[in-house]
Amino acid sequence: MELTSQIQALIAVGAAVSANCQSCLQSAVALALKSGANEREIAEAIEVGKRVRKGAASKMDRFAFELNMTLPTPVTATEDGCGCGLL
Repeated sequence: MELTSQIQALIAVGAAVSANCQSCLQSAVALALKSGANEREIAEAIEVGKRVRKGAASKMDRFAFELNMTLPTPVTATEDGCGCGLL
């Protein structure tokens, strides 16, 4: 089974939203309308793209936080000792 041009355009709409590409979204919406998609279908594709973007951003934030927790904390020497606050 082949994807119709309308389905491909709606996928492009969602992908443009999830990629944060405004010019891609404008082009994809125009293509979706030209291929026969209606406003409700385009709005649904936009919502799917927003959910994908939100999920990906959330996972990246969590990954960056966990990675940051594994990095050593830099210590600077001071006249009062090594800088660790214990001496």
